[in-house]
Amino acid sequence: MSGDATKGAKIFKQRCAQCHTVEKGGSNKTGPNLNGLIGRKTGQASNFTYTEANKNKGITWGPDTLFTYLENPKKYIPGTKMVFAGLKKPQDRNDLIAYLTAATK
Repeated sequence: MSGDATKGAKIFKQRCAQCHTVEKGGSNKTGPNLNGLIGRKTGQASNFTYTEANKNKGITWGPDTLFTYLENPKKYIPGTKMVFAGLKKPQDRNDLIAYLTAATK
């Protein structure tokens, strides 16, 4: 299932932008700046204080790991401080991942 980055941008604005930025050099908010997310290990964004659970998860962010994580972040990384409940619809997750892949390069 492929994603639509335009629809993903709307999802990001509605569900993610209050806590995250995507642009290079963007500030950390409640959550870390997501620039360079794809290919980065969990808990590695600079100047952000992560939980031990997030730092120790040891996975690399990519479409597959994000797809699982975005469904239920607290189940995927027990102990994360991210309060987002998740995106239950697979197409919403694919759209958001398509946006994040393009917007965080």
